Amino acid sequence: MTYVVTEACIRCKYMDCVEVCPVDCFYEGAVMLVINPDECIDCGVCEPECPAEAILPDTEPEAEKWLELNRKYSEIWPNITRKGTPPPDADQWKGVPDKFAKHFSPEPGSGG
Repeated sequence: MTYVVTEACIRCKYMDCVEVCPVDCFYEGAVMLVINPDECIDCGVCEPECPAEAILPDTEPEAEKWLELNRKYSEIWPNITRKGTPPPDADQWKGVPDKFAKHFSPEPGSGG
């Protein structure tokens, strides 16, 4: 089992999860974070820390489609080990449905 970041993170990117991860398995894209499923130790401490409820265990039916996206982008985006500053409009994006199709970006984040 591993945890994955879903589209609920897009444009929110609060990064509270990064602070509690004991193995630094988060990677930063321009508009969201992902978890490297091969580095995740399945401890689950990140899931309750996410204000956007964007982190799910891969055993959840909805998580399956996000596993490969997390794997792919964790291999090319920079690793992030400290909480950065969320976007100023993060709260406005929290809970907005269907963000992936309109707002996902394959561009990497700043890595810090």
